[in-house]
Amino acid sequence: MRKILHMQRIIFLMLGCGGLLMLSGCQGENSRLDQQLKDERTVVLGFAQVGAESSWRLSNTQSIKEAASAEGMQLMYINAEQKQDNQIKAIRSFIAYQVDAILLSPVIETGWENVLNEAKLADIPVILTDREIKTEQPDLYRCFVGSDFHKEGKMAGEFLKKKFKGYKEEINIVELYGTIGSSPAEGRSRGFKEVIKENPNFRVICSRSGDFMHSKGKEIMKDILDEYQDIDVLYSHNDSMTLGAIEAMEEVGIRPGKDIIIITIDGEQKIIDALKQGKVNCVIECNPKLGDTIVDLTKRLLKGENIPRTVFVEDMVFTEWDDLSLIAPRGY
Repeated sequence: MRKILHMQRIIFLMLGCGGLLMLSGCQGENSRLDQQLKDERTVVLGFAQVGAESSWRLSNTQSIKEAASAEGMQLMYINAEQKQDNQIKAIRSFIAYQVDAILLSPVIETGWENVLNEAKLADIPVILTDREIKTEQPDLYRCFVGSDFHKEGKMAGEFLKKKFKGYKEEINIVELYGTIGSSPAEGRSRGFKEVIKENPNFRVICSRSGDFMHSKGKEIMKDILDEYQDIDVLYSHNDSMTLGAIEAMEEVGIRPGKDIIIITIDGEQKIIDALKQGKVNCVIECNPKLGDTIVDLTKRLLKGENIPRTVFVEDMVFTEWDDLSLIAPRGY
């Protein structure tokens, strides 16, 4: 059955070069399709990425592209531009082309049952990357590969407890929230608040969404600084928003990292540089280089092997108290 579907997929691919494949560039597709006709074992993956909103996201995409290419796999890639509807359309196109597996980094956690059921009926396995989904149907996807967002939030909270150990005064915290409904934002917020609730003097006075974007982080931080005069801590769900917030602070004469303590998540090179400059106090790493792990799991899955339901990558914590000269270049 899969062999018949594979030949159907080749026909779809040949006919569809003017459609979906244009999203990732059709130059050179003819030669690759010619090779696929000669070799039925070529694996085709469909990858529905959230977007290209940050250096982290670009590095994440590049990692998956490079890993697939190194294994001789063909990758059909779509940048969803932060829109769930675009990802759903892409998944349906992947199903029509009979890809071997679908990689999905979901914009938000909910609303995937219908389209993932369609993938299940087509016997196409789904691997979630970077972001998770909420569903009462566990068989809609085979594996999640990414960071433990709840743990990241807890690590941020633990830094804050250590930073203000012994303080009795009220500590006012601003939270720059990621995309509402996304698993990173939900997990990072929940884990952080679970830890800081142990300290009654820690108080989140404002929590607003910046969609993980630099421009929105700056815009929202400007509004917050106008509204609140006594801010002790900024807890930001990603570096892009943090960098925007730092710009907003500096424009009004606030010293980031000194006048306002800053905790951020991702670990981009620009934020590590800011940590070394004293503008950031704590960086929680979120490793974007998931490609090798995802491709290896996909290979095992397509061979019929059992794979883990969840694979968490290891994340590190960098603080103002560390020997920052030991931090290796991030590459993103």
